[in-house]
Amino acid sequence: MSAAVIVALRVAVSPEEAFTAFTRDIGRWWTSHPLFQLSRGGDGALRFDPAGPGGRLVTRFDDGKEWEIGAVYHWLPGERLSFGWRLPSFKPDQATEVDVRFEAVGDETRVTVEHRGWDAVPQKHVARHGFELMLFQRRLGEHWRGLLKGMEAGL
Repeated sequence: MSAAVIVALRVAVSPEEAFTAFTRDIGRWWTSHPLFQLSRGGDGALRFDPAGPGGRLVTRFDDGKEWEIGAVYHWLPGERLSFGWRLPSFKPDQATEVDVRFEAVGDETRVTVEHRGWDAVPQKHVARHGFELMLFQRRLGEHWRGLLKGMEAGL
């Protein structure tokens, strides 16, 4: 996985608090985006289940259906979180990964999201909407920036 979207935002809390807001509260601050919906029905309610090492990111829809977005690879509170990111329409060899870092900077925390692997998803795939990789990643970066601002607003 080489192509990556990288977005960073400083928040006025400790790395541990930022990690908790990202993981425990993801269902509150995560919002669906028309270009990046997990399914035609939207994104549902995201959560880590179980929370912690060995967990997975899942979503549940209003009709009660639930599916796994990806397994948790790293769960280091206040430091790092990484997990797989797969859409139901991905083929077995298609996967992306989200890596989130929490770094103390004075009295704040820099939260850095790196979402990589979109170069493994063909341009014609429905998830890419036919966008050339650079344009797709620019739009995805804008979405992640908005998501992080939503997380920050809930702190």
